[in-house]
Amino acid sequence: MRTVIRAGLPMWTFHVLTVRGRRTGRAIQTPLAVFEQDGRRYLVASYGTVNWVRNLRAAQGKATLRQGRHLETVTAVELPTDQAAQVFRASLLSGPPHVPQPIVALYRRFFVLPYLDVNMDSSPQQFLENARTHPVFEIVPT
Repeated sequence: MRTVIRAGLPMWTFHVLTVRGRRTGRAIQTPLAVFEQDGRRYLVASYGTVNWVRNLRAAQGKATLRQGRHLETVTAVELPTDQAAQVFRASLLSGPPHVPQPIVALYRRFFVLPYLDVNMDSSPQQFLENARTHPVFEIVPT
């Protein structure tokens, strides 16, 4: 997916996040969906506190986002759990913007829900509990 996105082929709201590795200092690239809500953009750690999350925290949120030839320097600000839960829930219910719903439904069922302790019918309280282990970052252009 990283190659397709870097080549400039449209992949909806998918970008390549580049952040310095916390141990090696080398640039680490990870393809991620950027979620939009109320005019703001977010990165949601659907798979939990994985390497890109740890690296982003170690880099104090400093990163770049690439989509095709467009490169943007950003700061990713980790949201407090209560705010993260709201964005986390909205992103699970809607899926990435502009992606056809049948694709969202399949992706959600087979590649996202197995990693979560919530589902489409979970309460806001359950999303709040899950947001503690699935961080959400707001993307702020720098």
